[in-house]
Amino acid sequence: MSDWVLLFIAGVFIVAGFVKGVVGLGLPAVAMGLLALVMRPADAASVLILPTVATNIWQMTAGPSLGPIISRLWPVMAGIVAGTLAGAGWLTEGHLGSALLGIALALYALSGLAAVRFTVARANERWLGPIVGLVTGLVAALTGVFAMPAVIYLQAIGLEKEDLVQALGLSFTIASLALAANLALVSALNFSLGPASLAALALACLGMWLGQVLRLRLAPQTFRLVFLVGLLALGIYLFARAVA
Repeated sequence: MSDWVLLFIAGVFIVAGFVKGVVGLGLPAVAMGLLALVMRPADAASVLILPTVATNIWQMTAGPSLGPIISRLWPVMAGIVAGTLAGAGWLTEGHLGSALLGIALALYALSGLAAVRFTVARANERWLGPIVGLVTGLVAALTGVFAMPAVIYLQAIGLEKEDLVQALGLSFTIASLALAANLALVSALNFSLGPASLAALALACLGMWLGQVLRLRLAPQTFRLVFLVGLLALGIYLFARAVA
């Protein structure tokens, strides 16, 4: 890789970590979207796995309710694993993956901008949870982004703020590990990018710290609006480039 590409990748992880530090999520979406501009989606996912897993394990374990959350959400997690493994090899499909990544980012941004809010009754979680997990896993297998529709579902089941943060960390951790297995199954997990992934972890942590500092001074709603608009523009660009 040229020096400018390496500098670009470093900047991507600082920005992605910064976003996560401010709004609590978005690291995979931002990083996959931007890295897709300079490398294949499968390679981008290989670099992204370690920083994503590490930051989300911290997020997952940083509260007192992990046990009850796992007990409640295990059907969703099982669906995520099943969907991600069922799509083994899909992320290597070149332009198709980039186009679908653009669509996923745009839909994610639009749902946030529209302030879409759904409510799921507790009695419906048993059958709806596995479906949401399966669809989330299939989307992750296609695009490397595992936010949709899991984030909307987790917001809809009425979790308290801190429990929601932990649930997101659990969901993203499981999805990241499943994606690593997905890539390994088709020999697409690029182990030669291990040093780059370690560097990405350090840069993402630096970005998270900077984002947390800013979060104390800036209204999260303001930054979230800028983030979502930027993500929408990036999604549209990736889709247009892939189909051109």
